[in-house]
Amino acid sequence: MGTVSFDFKDEVVVVTGGSRGLGLEIAHAFGQAGAKVVITARREQWLSEAEKFLKDQAIAVDALICDVADAAAVEQMVQQALEKNGKIDALVNNAGLTWGAPAETMPLERWRQVIDANITGTFLMSQAVGRHMLERKKGAIVNVASIAGLGGGQLQTVGYNASKAAVINLTRALAVEWAGRGIRVNAIAPGMFRTRMSEAVLQRAEAIITATTPMGRIGQPGEIAPTVLFLASEGASYITGQVIPIDGGRSAQ
Repeated sequence: MGTVSFDFKDEVVVVTGGSRGLGLEIAHAFGQAGAKVVITARREQWLSEAEKFLKDQAIAVDALICDVADAAAVEQMVQQALEKNGKIDALVNNAGLTWGAPAETMPLERWRQVIDANITGTFLMSQAVGRHMLERKKGAIVNVASIAGLGGGQLQTVGYNASKAAVINLTRALAVEWAGRGIRVNAIAPGMFRTRMSEAVLQRAEAIITATTPMGRIGQPGEIAPTVLFLASEGASYITGQVIPIDGGRSAQ
């Protein structure tokens, strides 16, 4: 038996929502492990900044604009990625949105935006990249869910919670359907990390979140990417359909 390492040399990894926050952290980690990374985002400004940051770290990167909730845009982006690189070995579905409001006053438009970005976008990307992976009989997909998808929570993010629960079951359904055809599909379920998306929540509830987390703190930079790399690696060759919380023990209570 050989030793397992996070060596992604000559592999191509697509990370959606890769222009900042956890997505950029994940893309950076894959790049440091030798992968050619393709990052996507909706806004060119952040995407260009992320591309420069990664290139300054001597990471091979393509930066492609894409709204994952737009089926035509997804197909176009995946084709571009394949034309540039010839293959896609791993996909990390990280792009997502949230919106906070009491359930009884949640605007339908905001509900639909969150659902479209978080679950429809994850499905469309998995479908488009999955077709290519099925042809090669090889591939790994890692979906970024959330511990919000494991329980009700108290942050008044009903659309986000519902969408992340759907991502978890989409992960299981795809894993079972594609397991015999060379594709593994897993998910991580992060707890609270300091990102642009979580700023507003942390401003009003960081003390409560910290107090109700067994490890007594929120997540820190560098604590997400290693699990994603593991799930995408050959070290996880017999793992599919699983959801791994990265949450300091909150979901274990």
